[in-house]
Amino acid sequence: MQVASPIPKKHARIEIIPLIDIMFFLLASFMMVSLSQTHMKGIRIQLPGVNPPPPGPKDYISIRVGAGNIVSFNGEVVLQEQVLPRLFQLHAANPEVKVSISAEGMALHGDVITVLDSVRQVGIQKVGYQIRAAGGGAPAPGGAPGAPPAAQPPPPPPPH
Repeated sequence: MQVASPIPKKHARIEIIPLIDIMFFLLASFMMVSLSQTHMKGIRIQLPGVNPPPPGPKDYISIRVGAGNIVSFNGEVVLQEQVLPRLFQLHAANPEVKVSISAEGMALHGDVITVLDSVRQVGIQKVGYQIRAAGGGAPAPGGAPGAPPAAQPPPPPPPH
């Protein structure tokens, strides 16, 4: 014979909400402890003053060849017989000097090549060329030298 108990039988149940509260409390506690243990350590440095550093040897020179074989170094016109000595002087002051060669529209190709040969004769290895599009403006986007010009976009439709 089985006798029923007068006390109702309860099944154990785990409540989730108090567990979430405890997890948030632990998270906040660990965050506060970890932030309080962080010490900002830095290195003391001496920042430079406002005065710029003294100018060193010039590492860039712009050579422009004009019509009639007029050569200029950074805008200063140089006689043809003085080009090679000037390049030797620049190379002696700084063996890593960079040279940028440009030419006016009416300059002869041979004159530009003569200047380039003088630059190479001195031993300067870093040579750049300033080139513009045939129209004299900015280079054409995506256009290769000698390539036909890109097609013009169609005109906008008339307003309604």
